[in-house]
Amino acid sequence: MPKEKGEQVIATNRRARHLYTIEKTYEAGIVLSGTEVKSLRAGHANLTDGYAYVDGGEAWLDQVNIPQYSQGSWTNHASKRVRKLLLHKDEIAKIGQKASAGGYTLVPLKLYFVDGRAKVEIGVAKGKTEYDKRQTLRERQDRLEAERAMRSRNRMGE
Repeated sequence: MPKEKGEQVIATNRRARHLYTIEKTYEAGIVLSGTEVKSLRAGHANLTDGYAYVDGGEAWLDQVNIPQYSQGSWTNHASKRVRKLLLHKDEIAKIGQKASAGGYTLVPLKLYFVDGRAKVEIGVAKGKTEYDKRQTLRERQDRLEAERAMRSRNRMGE
């Protein structure tokens, strides 16, 4: 069987980009059981409620929902268990300092396979205020309106 190449996205956390300002991102491996990998390959995962934290020099991912594998038996996994993240020690130290500084949280942004290995993109994030959320939506809306106007103007010229 040929090895997998490239990146295959399983789940993204679009809500996190709305609620938080992402300052820096890290790619981390995840320690998974066999039925979790099969469930991910089937494309089932939910990052919405998930978060990461550093405890005892190790990084952990919590509340990420990977549903049980449909053809699993007694070996099936718990869907919202705590999973260990695989990062370098210096990365864990940097992330831990930033998260403990206050006002920052660690949010999973994307879950994907790279060359057959499960990875998660963790973002060091700061919560947005209501004003910031409205400003982001306004900027997005203005950009979309400008694109529509450009398209209609280009059609008129043809």
